[in-house]
Amino acid sequence: MEKLANDIWIFDGEAVKFFFLPFTTRMTVIKLANGDLWVHSPIYLSDALKTQIDQLGSVKYLIAPNHLHHLFLPQWITKYPDAQIYGTDEVIKKRSDISFDASLNDNLAWQWQNEINQVLVTGSPLMEECVFFHKSSKTLIVTDLVENFSGDNFNPLQKWIAKGVGIIAPDGKTPIDWRLSFMFNKAKTRKHFEQMLAWQPEILVMAHGELIEKNAVDFLHKSFRWLTKS
Repeated sequence: MEKLANDIWIFDGEAVKFFFLPFTTRMTVIKLANGDLWVHSPIYLSDALKTQIDQLGSVKYLIAPNHLHHLFLPQWITKYPDAQIYGTDEVIKKRSDISFDASLNDNLAWQWQNEINQVLVTGSPLMEECVFFHKSSKTLIVTDLVENFSGDNFNPLQKWIAKGVGIIAPDGKTPIDWRLSFMFNKAKTRKHFEQMLAWQPEILVMAHGELIEKNAVDFLHKSFRWLTKS
């Protein structure tokens, strides 16, 4: 557990295998003003992790920000049956075994909106992702939209592949397959990116890879050059 700022923590989980690469996992937890916990991209819930979480507050919201980050939701739902579950349309369709309270695709009055902003990044037929911004800590939270692996736990072949895909620090970005899938809808996606910049984040938290703990806007400009260049 690492405390980034007041009322926001990150938890790094074990790596999961995805396309021959060991993807490290990361969960972000925000404590809202009323004491409720907002949990983004839940990782494997060990007994030790549950103890840490329970010391922070009461789990109220479980967030599945895209259709790849849902694996451990049933485990959390079992341990926190009163929690509300939210996911994108894609993850709701994929996990028909889970009863979601609402879709992040909907334009709703979110219970956390006074403290956390959000935008649904669309424009790709492969994936959509809901991105969040914790106002008080100026932290932007993404999942797979930006990946920035150190490569320390990759073998030489894996590191070579990851570099080719464009997800090795300090030059991490959207993986190349997803980047290419935006080819015909860049204008729509640029509007979402402009919203992220308008929030003026100072910290960038990714589910996969090294944190950006200062000058996040500069990193975003570099990371999304593929989207903004003509």
